[in-house]
Amino acid sequence: QVQLVESGGGLVQPGGSLRLSCATSGFTFSTNAMSWYRQAPGKERELVAIITSDGSITDYANSVKGRFTISRDNAKNTVYLQMNSLKPEDTAVYYCKCRRRGSDYWGQGTQVTVSA
Repeated sequence: QVQLVESGGGLVQPGGSLRLSCATSGFTFSTNAMSWYRQAPGKERELVAIITSDGSITDYANSVKGRFTISRDNAKNTVYLQMNSLKPEDTAVYYCKCRRRGSDYWGQGTQVTVSA
């Protein structure tokens, strides 16, 4: 059974940092690309960052380039999202996702709120 569990969200002031984690189980993590999405109130879910199975290639939404870094530890079956220079518009529920055998699997999400 595929499971993804996000953690690390919270309330942070503008300009601050957070590190999100997504612990996974139930599939061969090291052979799957992983991604982070976010969904703000009243908006559609959007792709934030993606990383290949070996971590050699990453890509980001234009809105977070230069501020967010996606990484993974295949020994720990965990993917991370380091978020720096946070802005109020980064406020959203953040989700990790994997796709395997044609199906998407999502975690439950973690709330990130950027506010003074």
